[in-house]
Amino acid sequence: MSKYQLQAASFVLVSFMLGCNEFIVVGIISDIAGSLHVAVPTVGYLVTIFATVYAISTPLITVLTNRFNRYHTFMGLMVIFLIGNTLTGFATSFPILVAARMITAIVAGTIESLSIAICNVIAPRNKRAVLISWLAAGFSIASVIGVPIGTAISTNFGWQNAFHVISLLSLVTCLILGWLLPRDLKQAGGGIKDQLVLLTDKRILLGAALILFSAATSYAYYTYIRPLITTTLGFNTTSLNWLLMVIGIVSIISNRVSGSLAEHDGLRFMPRLYVFDMVLFLLFPVAMLLPWTGYALLLVLTLVVLLAGSPLQIMFLDVAEERYPQATALASALNAIFFNIGISLGSATASGVLSLAGLGNLWWGALLFAGVSLVLSLSLNRTIARHRATAAAES
Repeated sequence: MSKYQLQAASFVLVSFMLGCNEFIVVGIISDIAGSLHVAVPTVGYLVTIFATVYAISTPLITVLTNRFNRYHTFMGLMVIFLIGNTLTGFATSFPILVAARMITAIVAGTIESLSIAICNVIAPRNKRAVLISWLAAGFSIASVIGVPIGTAISTNFGWQNAFHVISLLSLVTCLILGWLLPRDLKQAGGGIKDQLVLLTDKRILLGAALILFSAATSYAYYTYIRPLITTTLGFNTTSLNWLLMVIGIVSIISNRVSGSLAEHDGLRFMPRLYVFDMVLFLLFPVAMLLPWTGYALLLVLTLVVLLAGSPLQIMFLDVAEERYPQATALASALNAIFFNIGISLGSATASGVLSLAGLGNLWWGALLFAGVSLVLSLSLNRTIARHRATAAAES
């Protein structure tokens, strides 16, 4: 195995580690509540707290650390993450647990954005999109494999040991990357204002909005995927884990297809994909009348709804390298930032629709967001075409 392949595998392992840390709480809420003698709804706020701190801290930490050497910044953040995750495993009270989760949330987003920025440097140009899609796949693999394993560890050996395993994985990853990464990964420099100028580019703004509404489209129904499978489609709880695992595997395939699209100017295909999404959501009420047609629809949606991810991430990096090289780290963070905002919007919409109209009508919110995404993708493609025409005329 070459040095680059080891580096690439290590960064996918970082994504897997971050995914396990973020998602595992959902599966062990009851175990934590019983151990720390806290109500289950109170423990549920750990998810909200983590997402909120993540969304706020990621752009701030990314911008503030931009002047420092990327190798030192990345390794320092990994050590902080390791400390926070280890403290989580040793927490003896709920306030300590909240503080530990906040420590990991503060640095997790910047670790993800720096992983993308560093991979953009170390990967051969023709392999960049594939590697970035694999980083996204690391989170899907965590939800498919890591979280069920962590839940099993929590059930049989205590929830603390689930976090100890993540700490061990983090330590090994930290040591491997400390050895493999080049030391001269310098940041582009520039002050806060120099980096935020990236957000004045219309391509960046439209791309960020498209990430947000794509995520909202997905989570407008995916937030309640479990009751959709059991209550609406009528599958029993014994089948649930297997059905969710298949959905997770399809999401990994979706990440790989997204990477392939990014290699072939995939943004050109996005308007047609969003039209396809809208057709699927219009079929939602009919398909959900039968168990297997409904489940097949959920699988197809899992495959296609988030295909814009890698093409948009590559577009962010290309625009930054072309016009705003001092802001490449911020460009790497945009996907994570706006995706999490989209999750909040989509899940809030799903909750509202559920309370007003029931599970069977979740497709209304998803259809609305898919329509907004269609308009944004058309506008983004027109804007990109204008920039290319201008650049060709000037050359």
